[in-house]
Amino acid sequence: MPELPDITVYREALEKRVLGRVLQRIRIAGPFLLRTATPPIDSVHGHKVTGLRRVGKRIALGFDNGHWLVFHLMIAGRLHWKSRPVHPDGRRTLATFEFDNGTLTLTEAGTQKRASLHLLADEEDLRRSDPGGIEILSATREQFAAVLTSENHTLKRALTDPHLFSGIGNAYSDEILFHAQLSPVQLTQRMDAEAISRLFRAVNSTMKEWIDRLSKETREKFPEKVTAFREEMCVHGRYGRPCRKCGAKIQRIRYASNETNYCPNCQTGGKLLADRALSRLLREDWPRSLDEMEDRLESKLLVPAPKP
Repeated sequence: MPELPDITVYREALEKRVLGRVLQRIRIAGPFLLRTATPPIDSVHGHKVTGLRRVGKRIALGFDNGHWLVFHLMIAGRLHWKSRPVHPDGRRTLATFEFDNGTLTLTEAGTQKRASLHLLADEEDLRRSDPGGIEILSATREQFAAVLTSENHTLKRALTDPHLFSGIGNAYSDEILFHAQLSPVQLTQRMDAEAISRLFRAVNSTMKEWIDRLSKETREKFPEKVTAFREEMCVHGRYGRPCRKCGAKIQRIRYASNETNYCPNCQTGGKLLADRALSRLLREDWPRSLDEMEDRLESKLLVPAPKP
C-alpha cells in the first residue's frame, strides 16, 4: 500500500499536472470502485482543481465547487498520467479522469479490487473521513510520545494504526523499527524515555529520507514505480537475506496477508519472534536463537536423498 513517502510524491506530481486544471470527465469501469452516491460523480465535471491534500494514506483533490475527490489506493491501486484519453476496461484500469491537458488513470492489479473512490460534498465531510492520526513530520517529541503510549499495543501495531499516526504502513514501519533498533512486539507502555526518543528520531529520519529519495528518483516524471519492496530497504521484503548492518539473516512474522521483517541481532537481542507458519511446522519446539532455528529446521525439513 502506498504510504506517506509514496503519497507525498504522488501529490507533488499531481500538483504540477492538475492544479488549476479543469476536470472534463470521469469514466468509471470498476463496479466496486465508487463508494459514494451523493454528490453524483458528474458534479465535478467541468470544474477546476483548486487544492490537493494527503489525508492519511489517501489523496484528495479539491474543486472550485467545494467537492473533494478522494482516492484510497489500498495495496494494489496505482495512479498513472497519460497524455491522451484512455478507455477504462474494468479489469486493470478501473477509472480515468480526463483533464484539459491529459488523463489520470487508476489501475489495480490482481483480482481483489480493494481500491476506493469517494466524492465528498465539502470540507467538513473531508475532515470526517480523516482517521485522525497525528502528522508525524510536524509532531513534537512530546506529542509523539503521548499518542504512542495512549494505548498498550505492540510497536508494529501502534505505528501502523491510522488513528494514532498518519501515513505509516507495513513497509515503512519495518524500516523505522530497524533504524530505531526496537522489536516490533515491544509494548508501547513499557518503553522508557530513551527508546521513545530513539523511535521518534527514526520515524522522522526514515520518512524524510524516503520522501527525498523518491522525489529525486521521479524528478519531473510521474511516479510509475510505486512499490512497497525496494532494493535499498534494510529489512522490509528481505526475509532470509543478510542484514545490511550485522549480516544476520532477516527474519519475519507472518499474519493474515501481511508480514513483519526484522533483524534479530539488531532489534531483538538475538531472540526469534514466533512465526505462525513455522511454529506450526515445528510445533512446540520453537527455537530461541538463529543458530538453534537453523539446526532444527535442518533436522526436520531435510530429507535424505534416495540411494541409487
